[in-house]
Amino acid sequence: MTPPRQVSFIVAGAQKSGTSALDHYLREHPELCLPRRKELHFFDTDRNFAAEPVDYAAYHAAFAPGPGQRLLGEVTPAYLYWPTAAQRIARYNPAMRLIMVLRSPITRAFSHWNMSRQKRREHLAFLQALAAEPERVRTLPLEQAKRFTYADRGFYTQQLKRLWRHFPQEQTIVFKSEELLAASAAVLARIADFLDIARFPPIADKTVHAREYDTTMTAEEKRYLIGVFEPEVRELERLLRWDCSAWLA
Repeated sequence: MTPPRQVSFIVAGAQKSGTSALDHYLREHPELCLPRRKELHFFDTDRNFAAEPVDYAAYHAAFAPGPGQRLLGEVTPAYLYWPTAAQRIARYNPAMRLIMVLRSPITRAFSHWNMSRQKRREHLAFLQALAAEPERVRTLPLEQAKRFTYADRGFYTQQLKRLWRHFPQEQTIVFKSEELLAASAAVLARIADFLDIARFPPIADKTVHAREYDTTMTAEEKRYLIGVFEPEVRELERLLRWDCSAWLA
């Protein structure tokens, strides 16, 4: 069998939603080839698209398919959020299959802030960082501001609608992070059907990058984020026909 030459599926989002666990699950399937490292960040790196024609050689060099591995795929959860990534991916492969895992934007924001604090990228307290975020996003280059986009990344409906401007919805599949955590076998069965591959072998449950928090979200912080995100969550429920009431509890 001729080795595949083009990437055919991407886990495109969302950050801090369980994509590391999904990356590990996907590596267990004998028909799938993933790169040696998670998060190639090819389509959200602007310098890769500064000249024409775009050179995909370095992207393809990240993959080394073995016998029987007929699909190339990667996991870079920033792609859903990055404004130009969907258009770039569609230009590269209009038939690309895209997988998204979405987490409550409230807990996602807090998890993102905790990660930034632990990596010493963030010196502000959580509510202060949320208050500072709009000005940071407005004034900093996105490459710098992205580390502070705690709330902005949680507005999933506009990100999905942008993706669907470049891909038909049937080339995308979206899960809740709770589904992946509580019913991984069912999620993987749906992904197998979506990618037209054999069902996954039995795989032990995986929890990856379950970071210990230095603090817990206060009632005040949660009330604030519920106020920020309730309209967004309701819109997402309508868009995906989901029940997200637990996210606002």
